[in-house]
Amino acid sequence: MEKGTSVDVVILSFKPDDRFLRLIQMLKKQSLKPGRIIIINTEERYFPYSDKLKKLSGVEIHNISGKEFNHGESRNLGAVLSEAEFIIFMTQDAVPCDSELISELIKPMEDPVVAVSYARQLPAKTAGEIERYNRSFNYPDGDRLKTDRDFKELGIKTIFCSDVCACYRSSLFNELGGFVRTDFNEDMIFGYGAIKKGYGIYYASKAKVIHSHEYTVLQQFKRNISLGASQGLHPEVFKALKSEGEGKKLVRGCILNLIKKRKPWLIPVFILHCGARYSGFLLGKYAVPLFSKNKSV
Repeated sequence: MEKGTSVDVVILSFKPDDRFLRLIQMLKKQSLKPGRIIIINTEERYFPYSDKLKKLSGVEIHNISGKEFNHGESRNLGAVLSEAEFIIFMTQDAVPCDSELISELIKPMEDPVVAVSYARQLPAKTAGEIERYNRSFNYPDGDRLKTDRDFKELGIKTIFCSDVCACYRSSLFNELGGFVRTDFNEDMIFGYGAIKKGYGIYYASKAKVIHSHEYTVLQQFKRNISLGASQGLHPEVFKALKSEGEGKKLVRGCILNLIKKRKPWLIPVFILHCGARYSGFLLGKYAVPLFSKNKSV
C-alpha cells in the first residue's frame, strides 16, 4: 500500500518542550514520509519553535486560543485541513522510536475493515516502576484487531485506542462525522461508533512511540475528573462498557509487580495515586453530567 499512499500528521500542542522538536525530527526521518505536518497549537505566545519550524517544508502551524481548544474539535480542525488518504493524530510529547512508525501504522489499513490503528507507547528511560507497569498493561507486545466480536472477552478494551499516536482512514473519519466535542476519550467514542458500523480497531504494536508521564496525585485527580466526565456524558458508549474492571486488574497487577521487583515501599504511593484517580473518576462521571444537565435547563 505504501507506494502512492498519502498521509498527513496532525499534532496538538500546548506549551511544548524539547520532546516536540525530537518528534518533528523523527517524523522527517520516516521511511514513509508525511505529506504535511499540521500543528494545531493552543496559545501562540506559548509556542517557542515558530522560527525553527518555518524553515522546514511541509510543516504548518495553526494557532488557536485556549477558549477554542477542545480535544475532539481541535483535532477535527486538523482533519479538515488535511486532504490525505490517512491522518495520523499525535500529541506533542510522543516521540517515534524509529523510522518505521508511519509505515507500521499504515500496514493494517490494507484490510478495509480497519478504521483506526494505534501505536504502542513505551516508557521513557526516566519513568518509574509504576508508570512502566502502566504502559505495559495498556500497551503489551503483540498486534490485535478488535471488532464487535470481542466485546464479551475484552469489554471496554475493545474500543480502547489512543490519539497519542493513532492513524485514521480519512474517508471513514469524515463519513462518521469525526470526533465529538469532548475533553477526553474522543478516540474511544469514535472507535465505538466505527465498531458499531462493522469496522475494527487495530493495535499495531510494531508502531512505537516513547510516551509516559509522572503525574502528581493532584494531576491524577484532575485528569480523572475529565475521564469520568467523558464517560458520564456519553452513556450511549460507556453505560454497558465499564472501566472499573480494568482498573481493578491494573491495581492488582501493579501491586504484584512491585512485590516481584522488590520495591514494596512504592505500594502505598501507588495506592494513594489510585485513590486520587478513582475519586476523580467518580466525581467526573456523576457530578459533571448532573451539573451540565442543570446548566442547560
